[in-house]
Amino acid sequence: MVRKVLGNLGLPEAELSLMLVDDNEMQELNRRFLGRDKPTNVLAFSMREGEFSSLHPHLLGDLVISIETAKRQSKSSDLSEMEMLILLLIHGILHLIGYEHERGKKEAREMAMKQKELFQMIKAGILE
Repeated sequence: MVRKVLGNLGLPEAELSLMLVDDNEMQELNRRFLGRDKPTNVLAFSMREGEFSSLHPHLLGDLVISIETAKRQSKSSDLSEMEMLILLLIHGILHLIGYEHERGKKEAREMAMKQKELFQMIKAGILE
């Protein structure tokens, strides 16, 4: 799935790491790196920013997804657990390549539209 999304984004050579964790581990990471003492659904740690960003141009960074949060969110939406994981994966990848939803309404709208577009393509089987 990662390869399909990256290919569609024009990044077929890109690399990232993916870690699936429980809420306790996610809360610890969220507290340590963002100062937020609660679990969240996905964290993205970009390698395309900062002093050493040019060392490995194909390395996007690290994604961490909480399986427990994803399961809870799937129950309150019309998505299966797998669909929610795919949606969070897309969301995290978009963060790694520079999309942001916390900077303003315009950026949030752009990210939401791209996320929806990619998710719909996967659901329709276009990115197979």
